[in-house]
Amino acid sequence: MMACQALTAGAANGIASALRAVDCVASETTTAAFARLFGAHGLLGPALTILLTLYIAFFALSLLAGRTSLRLAALVPRMTTIGLVLTFATSWIAYQSVVWRLATGAPDELASAMSGTAGSATAIFADRIDLILAVIADTATNAAQGVQGAGPAVPAGSFTPANIVWLSAMLLLLGTVGILITARIGLAVLVAVGPVFVVLGLFPGTRGLTAGWLRGIVLTAVMPLFVVVGGNMIVEMIVPVLSEMRMSEGPIDGRAALGLFLMAAVHIALMAMVGRIATTMVSAWSVFGLGQGAEPSRDLAGAEVAPGLPPPAPVAQLARHPGLAWAAALDRPVPADLAPGTAGAAARGLARAAGQPFAGEFALPRTPLNRRAQGIGSRFAASRPQSARRIVR
Repeated sequence: MMACQALTAGAANGIASALRAVDCVASETTTAAFARLFGAHGLLGPALTILLTLYIAFFALSLLAGRTSLRLAALVPRMTTIGLVLTFATSWIAYQSVVWRLATGAPDELASAMSGTAGSATAIFADRIDLILAVIADTATNAAQGVQGAGPAVPAGSFTPANIVWLSAMLLLLGTVGILITARIGLAVLVAVGPVFVVLGLFPGTRGLTAGWLRGIVLTAVMPLFVVVGGNMIVEMIVPVLSEMRMSEGPIDGRAALGLFLMAAVHIALMAMVGRIATTMVSAWSVFGLGQGAEPSRDLAGAEVAPGLPPPAPVAQLARHPGLAWAAALDRPVPADLAPGTAGAAARGLARAAGQPFAGEFALPRTPLNRRAQGIGSRFAASRPQSARRIVR
């Protein structure tokens, strides 16, 4: 924090100074938080060791119970998860390079490329807003002094062009500093607590928290991008109005003041719309499948039934039927007496989707429901009668 004292002391000099101070304080805060959590003497170091041990123990139990197997498709995601968690939870260099710099630098670089500026687009936009606010303050002050020197004093709080100009400046200040600094502080808080949510990504039950954390990171990272790109358009429309106000001598023109207020109000509305759009975009992100429940079975997705028959029922509805429950649990054929009803129509559609004919009996394919009954104990079950395992092909 000592390195940021000079920047924080001058944070009130303008928007650009405030942003630099916030960036410095945010970087120092995230570094200190990571060291206290998972550093060499971090508080959560033993907790990380316990969680990794439990993760490996649960995987070993699933192997013993027959719920998973030593296949490449099962090992690669688990080993990748462990590697990512260990990398980002124990190495500040990796965490800072990927999470912090990507969240803060990538949107700024994209904004610079879109606006065609050299350097930080956010800093340049902040400097332009500072210049606009300085011009507005000088114009309003000079106009107020000229009016007071020429005649009676203007009553305080009256709805005059000078007051409208000051109100426009306040709206511009809130629409830029309020969003940029708030987004940067929120991003710093999310990055500071990020290692905890990275560790929670180990277990399926807590991966939803990791997914929500990543959505928050992306939301607070892209907000400055939208503010800078949209704000530059508003600035281009404000500059001619300010030029007209400065060229006019005497009191501020009421039309120019109303035009400036209109631009400031449009800027506020644009920032509100940008926030809504960014929230909608991030909420629709699946976050690489994290936090998603098990996908519904697609055994009936492409099923086609004969004309006049009801559509196939989902596998969940088939499993709730008393007769089909045993068929799904024991992987046995569907009884023939269920063929005339809705379950029979679903069985016909399931047979056609699987490329098998339907002749009164139909063996359900292996679904996530009956896969649970295929542990070690099921491999030593007695052989079934040939009539119970008949499958019409």
